[in-house]
Amino acid sequence: MSAAAEYFALTKPRLLPLVLFSGVPALFMAQGRWPSFELAALTLLGTALAAGAANSLNSYLERDRDAQMERTRTRPLAAGRLDPRRALAFGLGLSCLGTGLLWIASGPAAASIALGAILFYVFVYTLWLKPRTPFAVVVGGVAGAIAPLIVDAAVNGYVSAAGWLLFAIIFIWQPPHFYAIALHRRADYAEARFPMLHDRIGEDATRTRIVLWILALVPVTLAPVALGLLGSTYAVIAGALGLWFLGEALVLRRRRDRDSARRTFLVSLVYLLGTFAGMIGDLVWRSVA
Repeated sequence: MSAAAEYFALTKPRLLPLVLFSGVPALFMAQGRWPSFELAALTLLGTALAAGAANSLNSYLERDRDAQMERTRTRPLAAGRLDPRRALAFGLGLSCLGTGLLWIASGPAAASIALGAILFYVFVYTLWLKPRTPFAVVVGGVAGAIAPLIVDAAVNGYVSAAGWLLFAIIFIWQPPHFYAIALHRRADYAEARFPMLHDRIGEDATRTRIVLWILALVPVTLAPVALGLLGSTYAVIAGALGLWFLGEALVLRRRRDRDSARRTFLVSLVYLLGTFAGMIGDLVWRSVA
């Protein structure tokens, strides 16, 4: 693998499509119309760079624990393929690049939110909460759900109700998504000595929490329809995906095996991508109809 590919891997590129997908609907919903292509492209690029920076700094700080986990031990720093000091410089440089681009192209509000998200993810989530409490994933969800707020602020100069609503969808989605992979990779997280919810309250109670979080998530995903931000096409898609996600969580609660946990985790990814794809499709249709 080339050096460029190794540095790119630091940004956890598999997560970036989720960031971009969650930001696109905010471009339209913020003002009820699509902004200029230049503003949209530069805002999404700056958001992706900021997310990549946060992930790179997380990779630097967790390199020792990553080396102990099967699913992360092949990452560039964990495997010793990159110099940690250069990786740190890369993450800091990417932070400056992403927030700087947002400041110039999208305004100080968007850049400030992005910078705040990076600092929160690094200092509050990665360094403080994650090694100490199984509830870190809930608080840490603030940073993971930040893209719609950045985009909304870029379009409006402030965060509107639409941005907060999209933020809420991702924020509530993250706990059931993470708890499912934690159940599937229980031995991995134990090896790295991360405190997990299933260690605190038990596996059965964790599976119940997954169901409860999804029950809270589904009505929030339908709220944009009630507020007139999205139409019936999206309502059908979001409703069907929500029932599917809930059904898989109920299967996990009944079967109590690793394969069901893995399937719930994978379904959660499809669910979020499908939900935001449904938003984008609905918005495009309404803009041309």
